[in-house]
Amino acid sequence: MDYRTGSIGRVLTIRFDHEDDFLEGLKEIVLKEKIESGWFQILGAVRHADVVIGPEEPVMPPTPIWTNVDEAREVIGTGSVYMDGTEPLLHLHAAMGFHGDTLTACVRKNTKVYLILEVLLFELKGIEAGRPWYEKGGFNRLTFN
Repeated sequence: MDYRTGSIGRVLTIRFDHEDDFLEGLKEIVLKEKIESGWFQILGAVRHADVVIGPEEPVMPPTPIWTNVDEAREVIGTGSVYMDGTEPLLHLHAAMGFHGDTLTACVRKNTKVYLILEVLLFELKGIEAGRPWYEKGGFNRLTFN
C-alpha cells in the first residue's frame, strides 16, 4: 500500500450528448485543461461500450474477459485519471442497467452515449502520481512519484 495527501482543485461539470464517445472526449478535456490527476463520477446512459467483466482466473497478470454493451443502458460509475507520460489514462468502473439486469464492469473503450451522460470531474492537486505500465501485474498501475 502507498498513499499521498492532496486537495481538490477545479471541479468540471461536463455534458456528453447522444453518440459522443465520452472516454475519448474526457481525455480531450483532461489534456486541454492540463489535469494531471483527477477523480470523476458519471451519470446517464450509454449505447455502446467495450468492457471487461473480470479476469478468467484470479492471477497476475490477469487474462481479461471482454464483452460488448450494445443496447441502451442506464449507467452510474466512478473513475480516476492519471497520466502515463503525456497520455491520460482513465480507469472507470460502472454499473449499467438494461430492463432490470445490471452489468458491472471496467469500461475500457468505444463508448457511445445514449441521450446524455453527465460527468463531474474533480481535479486533484498536490498529488504527484502517474499510471505507468506495471510489468508484473500486466496493467497500468497508479504509482506515486
